[in-house]
Amino acid sequence: MSKPKVFVTRKLSSQFVKEYEEILDIRMWDKEEEPVPEEILRSQAKEVDALFTVLGDRIDETLLAEAKNLKVVANMAVGYDNIDIDAASKHGITVANTPDVLSETTADLGFSLLAATARRITEASTYVKEDNWKQWGPFLLAGTDIHHKTLGIVGMGRIGEALAKRATGFNMKIQYHNRSRKPEAEEKLQASYVSFEELLETSDFVVTVVPFTKETEELFNESAFKKMKASAIFINISRGKVVDETALIDALNHGEIKAAGLDVFYEEPIRADHPLVNMDNVVCLPHIGSASTETRTEMIHLCMKNIVEVTAGRVATTPVNN
Repeated sequence: MSKPKVFVTRKLSSQFVKEYEEILDIRMWDKEEEPVPEEILRSQAKEVDALFTVLGDRIDETLLAEAKNLKVVANMAVGYDNIDIDAASKHGITVANTPDVLSETTADLGFSLLAATARRITEASTYVKEDNWKQWGPFLLAGTDIHHKTLGIVGMGRIGEALAKRATGFNMKIQYHNRSRKPEAEEKLQASYVSFEELLETSDFVVTVVPFTKETEELFNESAFKKMKASAIFINISRGKVVDETALIDALNHGEIKAAGLDVFYEEPIRADHPLVNMDNVVCLPHIGSASTETRTEMIHLCMKNIVEVTAGRVATTPVNN
């Protein structure tokens, strides 16, 4: 009996291939960081039983309709806005993602980004590397305290809760806005549920961890930034398209907010000449929220597990659709 065929859209190390090659016929794009060309992705999709994808891979109706043998798309991410879920369901194709395994790691990155932005860490590092440290003054690269400040979390899922847990160690006041209240989180983390408007108006740090949906698209727009404190710092570790970047740039330029820390952008990769990249009060990262060796390894194994389960006629471990 032939093994199920799988196409992996990024190069994985040989350890992963060896672990699964006895039960799966694994084909793989040969570049780790470069996206697979669309024509190769579509060609492979027509031949395989499973696709192992990442957020940058666009899996649309046309591709899914032509992929007659395709049974599962395993996306190496919590988000799956790169995949047409309705079309996948229509064609009887399971879509699976990698929730839970990256929550703690992404929260680590989120709080690190908050701290780096507040304390101007990248500016200070550049200052030393460029040999500008000639003398000392009492307000040299002075940043903003984190401890005992108010943290506003928009989107209180697993990552939001993990972020709040870290904030308790800094004696921060925690408030959140979510589609529904989380009584257990409120009790465990001493977090207060507030309206979106109140959160914007009263938080010293505003962190967004919402998924990208029609409702959250450009949630942080001109109106939202105008409601925030002039001393507020905005952190985005969710999706780039939940932010109107033009409005964010204007808010930073006009002093409507103090600074921003961004791991995600409207268009990725972001250009080196993008205005946000060249602002001293903005820390930009290349979408590395879950990028620890341990977590990325777990994510790969979960994708493979979903592929093995579905191609064997069983239910995916972490399905997105039914």
